[in-house]
Amino acid sequence: MEVHPKLIALCIRQDRKAEYELYRISYSYLMSICMRYSRDRDSASESLNMGYMKILSNLKSYKPEIPFKAWIRRIMINTLIDEYRKNRRESERVKYVDQYFDTSTYSDVNEALGRIDVQQIYEQINKLPEATKNVFNLFVIDGFSHKEIAEMLDISEGTSKWHLNAARQKLKEEIENTVFSRVQR
Repeated sequence: MEVHPKLIALCIRQDRKAEYELYRISYSYLMSICMRYSRDRDSASESLNMGYMKILSNLKSYKPEIPFKAWIRRIMINTLIDEYRKNRRESERVKYVDQYFDTSTYSDVNEALGRIDVQQIYEQINKLPEATKNVFNLFVIDGFSHKEIAEMLDISEGTSKWHLNAARQKLKEEIENTVFSRVQR
């Protein structure tokens, strides 16, 4: 994604064609971020539009020495975190079920693992409880520290670590379920 400084200058002057061009250029990048934090495409689109409005309204504060892509990424993630905070009041009920697997089928695991695609992993991440999914995305995908995540989500570092561990455990279980169901076929 390459954004020319002249396009940014036109957007600051509220040139509608330039704003549309910036939206067109940044859409797929920003939407990919929103999809990681949203349950469905509609809520991702809604978040994208809110984030894009924040990008446009804050363009005057953009400093050219900062990569534009990193700058808009940060605004979009902050927008998604703000949305999460608004919706956090709804209580989530998390129920993890321990599952035990027969170890005799592990010999076929490598072959089955090779058949898992990215979309299946993405779907499993999307099934995680909202808070757990957000911590997982922020830590694993976006590279934030537990301290940064704790500040963003208004939780303790320990809670952030717990959510990450819970996400890893749940994803491991789901991948094992997928793998073993393929092995047994």
